[in-house]
Amino acid sequence: MGEIDLFPLYLSLKVASLATVLSFVIGLAIAWILARRQFPGRGFLSTIVTLPMVLPPTVLGYYLLVAIGRQSPIGRFVEGVFGVTLVFTWEAAVLASCVVSIPLLVRSAQAALENVDATIENAARTLGRSDLAVFVTVTLPLAWRGILAGTGLAFARALGEFGATLMVAGNIPGQTQTMPIAIYDAVQSGNVLLANVLVGIVTVVAIAMLLLLDRTARLKG
Repeated sequence: MGEIDLFPLYLSLKVASLATVLSFVIGLAIAWILARRQFPGRGFLSTIVTLPMVLPPTVLGYYLLVAIGRQSPIGRFVEGVFGVTLVFTWEAAVLASCVVSIPLLVRSAQAALENVDATIENAARTLGRSDLAVFVTVTLPLAWRGILAGTGLAFARALGEFGATLMVAGNIPGQTQTMPIAIYDAVQSGNVLLANVLVGIVTVVAIAMLLLLDRTARLKG
């Protein structure tokens, strides 16, 4: 089997971590809007957010290629300003993982926010607290378990992302090859032993992270 290249593991953890941070920031904002605001198009926004859960990853990857490719407005802007392309980079893998993991965080966070008693928030406002202060000091602590659960699911989903990542980031060893893609390569080349080792590593890491998040939630509870 030879020496095992751990770069795919490092890249997967890096991509999943950054994607989870992005998903947390964007997803929490969307979840709050869906949980607290009524507006025209709310149902459409909810549908768009949920769409990555039901579309095939390759379809999502194609949409991302169209959105950030060199001929797209975003792609031309990034290349013109920064002199780089987004496709076939590890940054594209972060974007793909973020897109597929956001729905899990949004759904979990939205449910948690909807379960927060609005009278408690209103009571805090009558004491002179701003909306931001109420959200940080009242809403978040009460909804934290659901938000943390969604964050854990988002990380696990990002860690295991394959199809969309392969479409927009490619399979470049030492640059964009994540663990799921490395496992696919090992299976395709007939290296079953290497595939078993890589699968075992990913499984252990995923279980460890989920147990850590579960323990954190229990301590906070």
